[in-house]
Amino acid sequence: MADMTVEEAMEKYGPSEITRDDLLELDDPGFAPENVAIVTGAGAGIGRATALAFAANGLTVVGADVDGEGLEEVADRAEALSLPGTVVGVEGDLADDGDVERIVEEAAANGTPRYLINNAGLQHVAPIESFPIEKYDLMHDVMLRAPLLLTKHCLPHFRDAEDGRGVVGNMCSVHGHIVTRDKVAYNTLKFGLRGLTQSIAAEGEGRVRAFTVSTAYVKTGLVARQLPDTADRRGLTVDEVVEQVMLERTRVKEMMEPYEVANLFVMGCSRHSSHLDGGDMTHEAGMSLTY
Repeated sequence: MADMTVEEAMEKYGPSEITRDDLLELDDPGFAPENVAIVTGAGAGIGRATALAFAANGLTVVGADVDGEGLEEVADRAEALSLPGTVVGVEGDLADDGDVERIVEEAAANGTPRYLINNAGLQHVAPIESFPIEKYDLMHDVMLRAPLLLTKHCLPHFRDAEDGRGVVGNMCSVHGHIVTRDKVAYNTLKFGLRGLTQSIAAEGEGRVRAFTVSTAYVKTGLVARQLPDTADRRGLTVDEVVEQVMLERTRVKEMMEPYEVANLFVMGCSRHSSHLDGGDMTHEAGMSLTY
């Protein structure tokens, strides 16, 4: 039995509370309240941080999640931090085509959709021969099909804007470049997300840009909640899992905070990244690049 409960792992390896000073704020004419950033998975983790980061830059943020309470908390946090932008929560299921379309409609009702951040994700750990195909199907719907469908619905809004511009940022992973065992769905879908990103760039003609962000392990609830089970399966302590499994191949021996990932999305969507189109912002502490 693992030496930590899920609650204890969350306390030690979950995210820190975000402050205003944590959030990157840039001077960009597109970062304005009449423009909308859609952020999926906005109720927690990286999505929550990204919603706050765009609100810190004055945008109207439409945060989508199945967790309505989480969305309310994010909106409350944006208000508590006195962020210049606002967070509008839209409860919806990314595996439901009607909900996906409604999310974009809600965004258009709140301004001009300019930015789409496909962040929502889930994980299941099992070897290929016992991997439940229904779990693969759900992960595919949320992590690859929904980003494609959201992009499809957003493109007309991007192109109908005065300057015809928009940006799609997709949350990839180091596992969209190299893989680990027992995560066949996650690995496969993250590789696919890079293909989708490059396809968007190919058709965007430089006016609609797309990029991915690839990190190693981030201090999210999704990661922390897996730690006791991973420790059990490997016969290790939770701390040993972090040190010997997650951070063994990295050069920076600590996990990223969600706000650090959020700041990458802010930079990638800004005018400062006008030549980032189809490419990947790799911030994984050397995991895939050194040995």
